[in-house]
Amino acid sequence: MKLAVSCERPPYVGRYCHTARMAENKTENKTQPTDASVAEFLDGVAHPVRRVDAWTLHDMMTEVTGQRAVMWGPSMIGFGEYHYRYESGREGDALAVGFSPRKSSLALYGLTIAPDAKQVLTGLGKYKTGAAACTSTDSPTSTSTC
Repeated sequence: MKLAVSCERPPYVGRYCHTARMAENKTENKTQPTDASVAEFLDGVAHPVRRVDAWTLHDMMTEVTGQRAVMWGPSMIGFGEYHYRYESGREGDALAVGFSPRKSSLALYGLTIAPDAKQVLTGLGKYKTGAAACTSTDSPTSTSTC
């Protein structure tokens, strides 16, 4: 099963992706798209298995989304983006889906919001979800490709 990804998402309301202080100060998101090279970042991942896994995710997300990979901040790779606005008036742009190859796991972003998310995520094998629409797994190559 392929995951359908839309770069248009309904606005988020509530606690995700910001703190009350950010809303009060109307500050910009810390994580913004950059001109940094995705290839250089991925080639620089220290652990060889994590590097292969990151390139696998890069290729899978490029194919599934049809979007070009863009670095968001120093360590997140995003595919597509969307605009959000909270009831507080805070608004901004965020990556639609993406990942970050961390030392202990791969952080996957934007996969918990889709209507069929639970069904798709079970195809990952062992995973954990966080409060900010983030999922982490040990390896995409040790699981099904959803």
